[in-house]
Amino acid sequence: METILIKAVQFFASLSLLVLIHEFGHYITARIFKIRVEKFYIFFNPWFTLYKRKVGETEYGIGWLPLGGYVSLSGMIDESMNTEQMKQEPQPWEFRTKPAWQRLIVMLAGITMNILFAMAIYTGMLYTWGEQYYHNDDIVNGFAYNDSAKSLGFEDGDRIVSIDDQKIENIQEIRKRLIIADQDRKVTIERGDQQQDITIPLETLVAMREDGSIIDFYQIIVPFVIDEVVSDSAKESGLNVGDKVISIGDKAIMDFPEGRDILAQYKGRNADISVLRNGCDTLRLSVPINEEAQMGVFVKLIEPRTTEYGFFESIPAGIKRGGQELASYWQQLKMIVNPDTKSYKEVGGFIAIGSIFPDVWEWRSFWSLTAFISIALAIMNLLPIPGLDGGHALFTLWEIITRRKPSDKFLEIMQYIGLALLLILLVYANGNDIIKLFK
Repeated sequence: METILIKAVQFFASLSLLVLIHEFGHYITARIFKIRVEKFYIFFNPWFTLYKRKVGETEYGIGWLPLGGYVSLSGMIDESMNTEQMKQEPQPWEFRTKPAWQRLIVMLAGITMNILFAMAIYTGMLYTWGEQYYHNDDIVNGFAYNDSAKSLGFEDGDRIVSIDDQKIENIQEIRKRLIIADQDRKVTIERGDQQQDITIPLETLVAMREDGSIIDFYQIIVPFVIDEVVSDSAKESGLNVGDKVISIGDKAIMDFPEGRDILAQYKGRNADISVLRNGCDTLRLSVPINEEAQMGVFVKLIEPRTTEYGFFESIPAGIKRGGQELASYWQQLKMIVNPDTKSYKEVGGFIAIGSIFPDVWEWRSFWSLTAFISIALAIMNLLPIPGLDGGHALFTLWEIITRRKPSDKFLEIMQYIGLALLLILLVYANGNDIIKLFK
């Protein structure tokens, strides 16, 4: 229960902040162009409001339905569906009397704010924590692969060099490029001194995404090589620095994670361990294992690389990172509308979004996920659906190009259609969440 509460608090804190940033974009540009702002709400407020206060001409409030927020502008057909106002004589402070280019800026300001906010978050994160990642050149022992990967021709120890002829540097990109795929992927591997290509069909990528096997498609091979002998019992058993553990009991092991799991079976007793010494001598030693499943040694692990950024260096790096995430999310959105990828089955609602937050409050994760959701919110609002910012912008662009303004009746009908489409999408996405819970 505590875990769910922590996730929920992070989700609502992130969502509230992003809705505030988005709506503030509409609000501030409307004020700049002297458009009267009637309401500024965080979350929707059908039937009743949690809090409201009128300051000047604007009513500020907090609704109870966390599906977004809104800024209600005089002389605009929006979520409030205040059509009576549109029947009155146009006033100079109304949205509808302003030039089309000003209205377009107001409509796109929320999306722009979300993108800029994400870039600002990435800038702050890079300045504060730097960028830490595992470089592909450091994975000298290659990867261990699951059964799905091996059925495609991958073998333990293969190094993935490139995907679709794009060189891999950050190994996290491997999984990302396999998940975000709308066509076959050509994976170039290095096996020994030779390179060869393995083609993964889109149908296989879809199947692995659906059964979850794409998540553990590969793991870094970390040899169980002793870097330091720290306990007296380990020293007395004959273990030396540089020894490579190759088997525990009767089970051969490939790497440290596998060996660590096997050691859990020997808590509080001795384990017969075979080690390779000096690369040629094999010794069989009886080593005491404590109650924490440890044998009293440190293992030489692969260290991640860290790139530090100064204040001025972090700004272009943060902008670049935001652009990359923007392109990545757009690619994911294209996959959803491509039936061949079957990504539409994975569309999720509030439960899916909330579940991506960690079980504990950790600022780095919170800001990273907030930036990601900010990008997603911007892209979703850019869709040319009536009722969304993209829909309003589309009609305004049409007006600029044709110099013919759509009628208020047409905009009213489109608004109803858009709201219906959004409701259907909302029900579908959250319905998927519920079905997954039952599964």
